[in-house]
Amino acid sequence: MPIAASRSSNDNDLVEFSQAASTALGALLADATVKVRERVVVEGHAVASLYDREQRATHGLAWLATYAEAVKQLASYAARMTASGHFGELEEHLVRIGLGELLSQVIGGIPMSQGEMVRPSDLGLSPSQVSARIIPMVESLIVTGNTTERRARLAQLISTHHGATIGTAGLDETLESIREEMRRFADNEVIDNAQGWHLANSYIPMEIIAQMSEMGVFGLTIPEDFGGMGLGKESMCVVSEELSRGYIGVGSLGTRSEIAAELILGGGTNEQKEKWLPKLASGDVLPTAVFTEPNTGSDLASLKTRAVRHGDVYKVYGNKTWITHPVRADLMTLLVRTNPKEPGHRGLSMLLAEKPRGDDKNPFPVKGMTGTEIEVLGYRGMKEYEIAFDGFEVKAENLLGGVEGLGFKQLMQTFESARIQTAARAIGVAQAAMETAISYAKSRIQFGRPIAEFPRVADKIVMMAVEIMIARQLTYHAAREKDSGRRCDLEAGMAKLFGARVAWANADNALQIHGGNGFALEFPISRILCDARILNIFEGAAEIQAQVIARRLLDGTN
Repeated sequence: MPIAASRSSNDNDLVEFSQAASTALGALLADATVKVRERVVVEGHAVASLYDREQRATHGLAWLATYAEAVKQLASYAARMTASGHFGELEEHLVRIGLGELLSQVIGGIPMSQGEMVRPSDLGLSPSQVSARIIPMVESLIVTGNTTERRARLAQLISTHHGATIGTAGLDETLESIREEMRRFADNEVIDNAQGWHLANSYIPMEIIAQMSEMGVFGLTIPEDFGGMGLGKESMCVVSEELSRGYIGVGSLGTRSEIAAELILGGGTNEQKEKWLPKLASGDVLPTAVFTEPNTGSDLASLKTRAVRHGDVYKVYGNKTWITHPVRADLMTLLVRTNPKEPGHRGLSMLLAEKPRGDDKNPFPVKGMTGTEIEVLGYRGMKEYEIAFDGFEVKAENLLGGVEGLGFKQLMQTFESARIQTAARAIGVAQAAMETAISYAKSRIQFGRPIAEFPRVADKIVMMAVEIMIARQLTYHAAREKDSGRRCDLEAGMAKLFGARVAWANADNALQIHGGNGFALEFPISRILCDARILNIFEGAAEIQAQVIARRLLDGTN
């Protein structure tokens, strides 16, 4: 629950000022879009070579748009919470510091990565153009936002706040109940075991998966007609966040079923839906996504793995890589090229490929399929594999949708949900980093007092909380847009882009708070750092994500 003992007398001013800032930043984004478009559009047509040449500007525009959306969502949050009476002192400081810092970075430089800053001049904006948009209300938010006094007070509030998660007031009772259940499970069954699973590079025990199944994790968003709970993507965010807070591997188990179910719901035949969705919802069938190939990365349209029709089966030939949890999976959503004469994405199809479960001794006990484990820094518990197919057979009836050539389109329909749930996982990892940092900073005594009392340590924790708050608003907004049936690839991409950066920053700062101990494998923060690093890479690397956002902004394409 929010800390509401000290309600600010100028809540309404904050709502008014934040909404004005959102409008001003939207206008600045429009100015920048015009300037960047002039660099990449010739005679009304986008030029691919110019996009490549102007990546700093186009990707910078994507980051500016993400910040504009973040300010908009903070303003919306402040308005909702003020209207409902839930806008306490803690929430006010989170929002004010967040607004002040976002707006300051827009003017001074937005970090796209550790060594890459984008400034207004990179987007073609002159100082006078920027100044014209920085109205007095925006200046006020900057001056009174991320101040020493406000950070110190927020650090005190965080120190006395006993809940694991802050800044989530406003969720309905069902979602709060789900959060509490998942948090208890993570606290009781996951957190104390996660470091051991990670260090041993062992699978998450099947007992844990069975408990997740009993709680409905695998059928969360599958319609009730097919044995699921029929809930929306916002519930998926809450579940993914809380489970990933315990261990990203556990949080990611549910997303395997989410991706497979979305593919089948969106592109499957009635028979395929009736056969597979109840099994996915119950957890009886564990799926894995088999899309990526060596040397292709995000360029899915260039995939070469082929499936050749022989009577009532397809025989699959080729190689796939970075396949998560394939050994214990029962079902592969397998992207293949069924028509080698069709270039690019038009020759691709999706197969629902059944396989027997394996183990470490015999990972793939089936003809035509072999694999080699890829040893990884983090994101363990499910194991990554490179897989070779040599005549592996898939029933022809398991062609998704029953029509060849739709595989890429079917996969694209899942990208919104995939990026939303990845953003939610990032929030969970960021939350874990913050909680670990708080616990250590309170217990670590240096120079006669806990290091949590030193301003630069406290400031790190404060900014962790603030950026988690911002990432949550972006992610929940994208989920609500998805639940409303509206296109949200832009919002989902922004949530993923920002959330992944926050997870890494939080983990890095939390390790810094641990000092030398953070570099020791026995301390969980070493694992959290490794887990956080993947979030900027999978489901669309940060650079690819920025490119997608930029193209939507500049020419309305994907």
